[in-house]
Amino acid sequence: MARYKSLFKIEGTLDDVNFYKTEDGYRVRTKGGVSKDRIKKDPAFQRTRENNSEFGLAASSGKLLRRAIIDLVANAKDSKLASRLTQVMSQVKNADTTSPRGKRNVAVGIQSPEGKRPLNGFDFNRKSSVSEVLLSDFNLNTTSGEISMTNFIPDQHLLFPEGATHVEFSCGFLNLDFDSGVKDMQLSNVVNAPINGTATTVTLTPAAPAAGTGQAFYLFKIAFYQEINNVQYPLKNGTFNALQIVEVL
Repeated sequence: MARYKSLFKIEGTLDDVNFYKTEDGYRVRTKGGVSKDRIKKDPAFQRTRENNSEFGLAASSGKLLRRAIIDLVANAKDSKLASRLTQVMSQVKNADTTSPRGKRNVAVGIQSPEGKRPLNGFDFNRKSSVSEVLLSDFNLNTTSGEISMTNFIPDQHLLFPEGATHVEFSCGFLNLDFDSGVKDMQLSNVVNAPINGTATTVTLTPAAPAAGTGQAFYLFKIAFYQEINNVQYPLKNGTFNALQIVEVL
């Protein structure tokens, strides 16, 4: 696809050329291509049908994960999260070495170490990564899902945005079965602290270990607020908030 540069911002179709707007600017592409009916029936497009089927399965798995953690991700995501997560799920699907082509899926792929690897460290907000925002080490207890930090000093151990007066930490312990769609999401307590030079211990413990037979996801969230007249307001509607999959087991 080409990028369109002009004094005139055009959206729509002109002859065989389509002009459209994206988050990254104006784009242009030509119309045409193979008909949907031919792709569905022509033996020459068998590989295309298989690829489309697996892409659809990956997209559905990404959607399942996003919905399972909606309480955490609602204000800690970017506009391209769905497409980015689909790409990662496609990598997970590639780790399925038993299903036939066209039916490889995340539910099988994620059971292997190779399938878990693409999701470890995944940030739901590409504009704010936990690894970049947090300048301190933290510990994860994979039995309880607890995340903790000792001797944490906010104004030294955080890369915080201008205007932020407070930071909020929370975590989630999710068990998700991609085959059945069954999920169990447990949220931790929330630790809210002023961004100053006071050292503190942060301990985040989910309500209970996640139940079920699926994969265990451990998530860590950092959110920023601005206090005005003793009331804390989300900073720029969560633009700077970070949420990461710390580990998948």
